[in-house]
Amino acid sequence: MKKSFRAKKNKHFDPVNRMLTPDSHTKINWFPGHMNKAIKKIKERLKMVDIVLEMFDARSPMATGNASLRAVIGEKSKLILINKKNLADPKILKSWEKWFESKDEPYLFVNALDKNSLQEVIKKAKFLVNTKIKESNPDYKEKTKIRMMIIGLPNTGKSTIINRLANRNASKVADKPGQTQQQLWVTVNDEIEILDTPGVMTPDIKTNEQGLWLSAIHAIPDRIAGSDLIASFIVEYLIKNNRNALIERYNLEKEPTDLIETFNEIAKIRGCFLKKNEFDYDRVYKLIISDLRSGKLGLISFGTPPRIKSDPTV
Repeated sequence: MKKSFRAKKNKHFDPVNRMLTPDSHTKINWFPGHMNKAIKKIKERLKMVDIVLEMFDARSPMATGNASLRAVIGEKSKLILINKKNLADPKILKSWEKWFESKDEPYLFVNALDKNSLQEVIKKAKFLVNTKIKESNPDYKEKTKIRMMIIGLPNTGKSTIINRLANRNASKVADKPGQTQQQLWVTVNDEIEILDTPGVMTPDIKTNEQGLWLSAIHAIPDRIAGSDLIASFIVEYLIKNNRNALIERYNLEKEPTDLIETFNEIAKIRGCFLKKNEFDYDRVYKLIISDLRSGKLGLISFGTPPRIKSDPTV
């Protein structure tokens, strides 16, 4: 029987036993029953809206897409929003911008915490709706009242965008994937209404690496993979790609090259101890995960765009 990614309940658990060998483990997956119901309701309510806003996370755009939602949307007008650009590696972000430019779909890179960024969303959504109407009926008067639906994976920032636009806590926001489970109409102003929908995970995550990316950015609850494995993935990723982020954040005295030594060094520097001076790995795991998600470990991206045939530099 293959091992499960679910964390063990032993606080003295040695992280060396959680070294990352994704191909030898059961795949990470999370698709609770309410998500299947949410997909059905999204399909039912599509006819009530003028355009769909599809959310991605800029730190991992490929992993945060959802083919099952796209199939439901069909030919409905759509605007792709790649959110949290303020947390992504700028160099990799440029590659993603070039990749999205090569696709025949409207998109915007946004920061849900920036009001100006969100005004661009409203402006572009109105333009797309009216452009499509005029294509079929050039004499049609421009539509000023727009109804939008916002969809995407959990924790991509759907509720945050709605609340920022509405200037109030109209939609529940929590640091917990799957918090929104009901569809809710929110009036932004006299011209805009948005239908908030529950975050829907793809029913089948393609690779274990993508499952770890999704766990790291908190699209999947920590209990599924276990905080030890998530933290191990983050540290090993940074050791390979950006050691300075670990050195600067935790004031490490030497360059990190080994997962366990790095955990131990962080525990010493941050005072993460149990009784008898044993390292409190659980505290270390939570610290690392929290620092990544808040941006304190620097700007980070998981995964690069597929190569564009016409541009070998991407």
